Amino acid sequence: MSELMTALGLVLVVEGVLYALAPGGMKAVMRSALETPDQTLRIAGLLAAGVGVFLVWIIRG
Repeated sequence: MSELMTALGLVLVVEGVLYALAPGGMKAVMRSALETPDQTLRIAGLLAAGVGVFLVWIIRG
């Protein structure tokens, strides 16, 4: 369970740094996401999740 909490904490750190260093860029990313079709976002999300699972599998393997 502590590993899950560590992973969530790292996600928050990365997101926080992005918003702190480039707020304008993050707004542009959000606007772009709003204009992107749902199916494209879904595929990108599944791909990102798959890469994440693969990386964890490799690291933990």
